[in-house]
Amino acid sequence: MTDAKVKARILFVDDDASGRELSLYNLEEAGHAVDLAADGEQALERFDAGLHDLVVTDLRMPRGSGLEVLARIRGQAPDVPVVVITAHGNVEIAVQAMRAGAYDFIEKPFSRDVLLIAVERALERRRLALENRSLRLRAAGVEREIVAASPAMTRLLEEADRVARSEAAVLITGESGTGKELVARRIHARSARAEHPFVPVNCAAIPAELLESVLFGHEKGAFTGADRARQGRFRAAAGGTIFLDEVGEIPAPLQGKLLRALQEKTVDVVGADAPTAVDVRVVAATNQELLALIERGSFRQDLYYRLNVVELHVPPLRERTPEIDVLARYFIARSAPDRDLVIPEGVMTALHGHRWPGNIRELENACERLVILCDGDTLRLEDLPQAIAPRQADPAASAGGPLDDCVNLPPEGLSLVDLECRVIERALELKLGNVTQAAAFLRVPRHVLAYRIEKYGIRRG
Repeated sequence: MTDAKVKARILFVDDDASGRELSLYNLEEAGHAVDLAADGEQALERFDAGLHDLVVTDLRMPRGSGLEVLARIRGQAPDVPVVVITAHGNVEIAVQAMRAGAYDFIEKPFSRDVLLIAVERALERRRLALENRSLRLRAAGVEREIVAASPAMTRLLEEADRVARSEAAVLITGESGTGKELVARRIHARSARAEHPFVPVNCAAIPAELLESVLFGHEKGAFTGADRARQGRFRAAAGGTIFLDEVGEIPAPLQGKLLRALQEKTVDVVGADAPTAVDVRVVAATNQELLALIERGSFRQDLYYRLNVVELHVPPLRERTPEIDVLARYFIARSAPDRDLVIPEGVMTALHGHRWPGNIRELENACERLVILCDGDTLRLEDLPQAIAPRQADPAASAGGPLDDCVNLPPEGLSLVDLECRVIERALELKLGNVTQAAAFLRVPRHVLAYRIEKYGIRRG
């Protein structure tokens, strides 16, 4: 394969062995990854809606025709284009395939260029269709932008996009504030269910005694105070995706009913005589260690494995430091769209030096605070929350402060280099050896402080 990066993954189906091998060579030379199948039955076994971007199939084959392959793939993954191969002059069956949903057809024998042109056109159409759908969903508020400037997040979003094209249940794990719901929305927006509802449920925010009714609904008069019927979130998400956030908070008695809903694709509406069928995809999220809850007996193991067909872990912000700059600028620009605010290096240094226990949500709040308190065109370090940039007492005004001896000059004088060394040493001592935080405290860029530490041979603590 000549390209270092795979352009697309293609399933190529043909009962002619020599034709398969030649097409495999041509497609791989063009930068694609290719899976081969020799007949219709093998094609349907190997097709993966979460993996394949395109299917190229012959029409006349043993063990399942190309039309059968086309129909099944259109049903499973309508956004995956299918290009069909026909015998020379057999226009009638090609027209039949186009009416059944094929994107294009090529006639045997075909040249390398004819094959590659058909493939590129089909892939471009798919790309444009997915892009247009994504734009529509963002405009409607379903999908929201995710900033990914670190290898970990780039890899996560690639995995989420692959999973989106399947019907598998997904469990998204990660600390609070990392953006688990954004990932869930992205999965929905890139799935075949994107045109149907995305229904989020915060299981931790709903009282335990009400959660069953909220999820599954109830009939009028089912219990005291039920003066009208309630549809429930599962039925509200019909055809789409239900997002169960903080799924570890679901009470034990309700976990069995949720498991039944996932297994049987039905819900037991409170007060109803029979279960009601539902067609929903379940994406769940938690900031807890569900395996630890299972060991303690507070979460069902069978429910865990039903929810966790695919697990996606959203890393905390402290493991995504390349994104701090990008996210900070994004949040600041969003908070002040009509102001051209300057972000001093000291502010960015302080942001990079913080551990962010509240993750992206904490960074967003800090940036909004900076904008609100800024009365000029330059953001100020002192406007950051104290947890991010701790306030320091004025050394000249407080006896016994850590830097008193650096501002009280002795009558006999002293070396400026010695003074600078002592200031740096005290700052590092104050910040427990953290160079980034010491740089923010001394109001200098981190690289400047690191250079002086190395130049003067200063120990970091």
